[in-house]
Amino acid sequence: MTQSHTIHGTFDVQLTPLTAAPEEAEANLGHLLLRKQFHGELEASGLGHMMSFRSAEPSSAGYVAMERVEGRLAGRSGSFVLMHFGEMARGTPKLLVQVVPDSGTGELVGLSGTLGIDIRDGKHFYEFNYRLPTA
Repeated sequence: MTQSHTIHGTFDVQLTPLTAAPEEAEANLGHLLLRKQFHGELEASGLGHMMSFRSAEPSSAGYVAMERVEGRLAGRSGSFVLMHFGEMARGTPKLLVQVVPDSGTGELVGLSGTLGIDIRDGKHFYEFNYRLPTA
């Protein structure tokens, strides 16, 4: 049996550009190292890789990322992986961040869910809707 939960919190993020191969730069492809620190009921660190593309239209872009999150979720220890799919279509954003199936470890085995991101006044906020097997 699983239980559904929704939690809210903040996170700090650091994006570090990685050296692109010449053909990647010519194709407008970016590659970044992603580091996060989550605060709140999700007290964890995230580490991942992000690939991005910015089109000739200044208000259109896209990114994908894989991010391993390790720490404590509502008092349970372990890790899981988030898969990101984001786009900006002429200024209209769309974002899907979800837990990769069967990526949970430790007390987070069986975790599933989606994570919403909101950026306001330069601060990053998350809403994590998740399901975990009952303890």
